[in-house]
Amino acid sequence: MPFAEATWGEVDPAAFARIVVVSPHFDDAAMGAGHLLASYPDTTVVTVLAGRPPAYPDPPSEWDALGGFVAGDDVVAARRLEDLDALEVLESDHRWLEFSDHQYLDPPDRPTPAQVAPALGDVVREIGPTAVFVPMGLGNPDHVMVHEASLLVRDEQPDPVWFCYEDHGYKHIPGLLAWRVAKMLRAHPWPTPAIVPHVPDEARKRRAIFCYTSQIPPLENEHALTARLEAPVPEQFWRLAPPPEGWEGLADFI
Repeated sequence: MPFAEATWGEVDPAAFARIVVVSPHFDDAAMGAGHLLASYPDTTVVTVLAGRPPAYPDPPSEWDALGGFVAGDDVVAARRLEDLDALEVLESDHRWLEFSDHQYLDPPDRPTPAQVAPALGDVVREIGPTAVFVPMGLGNPDHVMVHEASLLVRDEQPDPVWFCYEDHGYKHIPGLLAWRVAKMLRAHPWPTPAIVPHVPDEARKRRAIFCYTSQIPPLENEHALTARLEAPVPEQFWRLAPPPEGWEGLADFI
């Protein structure tokens, strides 16, 4: 690419020909990268934790109960339908992996990055994207796990241009975004704010988010959803790449 050298945030426009956004849960891509998805014609959301659990808790988890679910409901089936509606608004394709949300599993049974990476890598390879956007991995254990699994896939498939998007809501928790940036600066790849052209359309993004009907009450309760949407923060994307030659030592000063 002609933009391969350090160009202070610029990205070759060819990188956005075919975009994959990796989403921990059904709503995360719309919330963290909804404007991006709506701005490009060839996009796919890969939702990692889109599988049914071996059993739903009885009574339902607090999150599911706030969403209106009762014992016996197939929560994942309902949320898949919501996802289809939201991605229709954003004109994006979808892939669902069969791993389960951590809220349904005991800690030893929760998927690990090493378990998720092969399945995620197969889907990325099948789609053949020019750019992959993954969560920063903040706050929620599922987000952290998907971030780490995505970096494992990046190690195996370095050819697409890789970016992180900021996890909606969680990025506002004091210190978390700075912690992730510092952690990656030490470990590589370096995250650098990128110039990713996209057209903000708050009304369209809001329509997509509100397709996740069962998620709205818990998001209002725990994430101040309305306040965040009424005071929108621009979507920021961070390019993942090795440090410029000779700059590696900068991480030693953290």
